Amino acid sequence: MSSPSVHQMVESIIGCKWSLTVLSLVRKGVRRPGEMEHAIDGLSGKVLNERLAKLVRFGILDKTSFPEVPPRVEYQLTAFGRHFITLIDQVDELQMTLERTTVQRSGNAKSR
Repeated sequence: MSSPSVHQMVESIIGCKWSLTVLSLVRKGVRRPGEMEHAIDGLSGKVLNERLAKLVRFGILDKTSFPEVPPRVEYQLTAFGRHFITLIDQVDELQMTLERTTVQRSGNAKSR
């Protein structure tokens, strides 16, 4: 089975309700699944684990398991993940541009 293309990754991640939120948390230093689950209202452990597994499978996150009792797992961005997250930053910039344009259009329509 071939690995997904970057286009497929972007579609899968942006089309997923929680993937961007999980990436944002990891980027901010929240590395443990329990912390992530508590940081996001409405995110179940099952869904979180599915999203984390997908991000690891895509090579965006790296999973480290520590041989401790109780077991500890942490996630961090890979080199590819740090590069990939710049796409998300660009999407955020596009959103801000769209919002500014919408506000400007709305203001122009009211002044007529």
